[in-house]
Amino acid sequence: MRVLVLVATLVAICTAPAEADDGRLEWPMRPRPAVVRAFDAPAPNWQRGHRGVDLGGAEGQVIQAAASGTVVFAGELAGRPLISVAHPGGLRTTYEPVSPVVRRGQVVSTGTALGHLVAGHPGCAAAACLHWGAMWGPSSRADYVDPTGLVVTVTVRLKPLR
Repeated sequence: MRVLVLVATLVAICTAPAEADDGRLEWPMRPRPAVVRAFDAPAPNWQRGHRGVDLGGAEGQVIQAAASGTVVFAGELAGRPLISVAHPGGLRTTYEPVSPVVRRGQVVSTGTALGHLVAGHPGCAAAACLHWGAMWGPSSRADYVDPTGLVVTVTVRLKPLR
């Protein structure tokens, strides 16, 4: 029994913290936001759907990187401010409408401020909403996933042996 506890302890100590390379994310807003509009992936991928979630927030609220990675886009796309971060392991997260404080090529850590939430996200019931998306693979053939399903929700804590 002690050997199993020792092995479990060593595994926990040597395991790297949760990051996007294992697909785990942190919430991009503090405090934890309400999901105003849920993920609704289209099938097939090119059909209409909601390829992310809308999170209720406040205009000007700081939006943070959900995991460490590299900013691959920070600017306007189709008239809306958007930020996209590529994470180790092939995951990419997107944040819109967010006025960026980061630039393309910048390396960010989990929790780094990416920008500020802009009001007026189309299709969202709240005055200010963050559209948060996640996908695996290149954008030309991306597999969209629900980012809320990738959020770290359980903190593992070891108890003393005695």
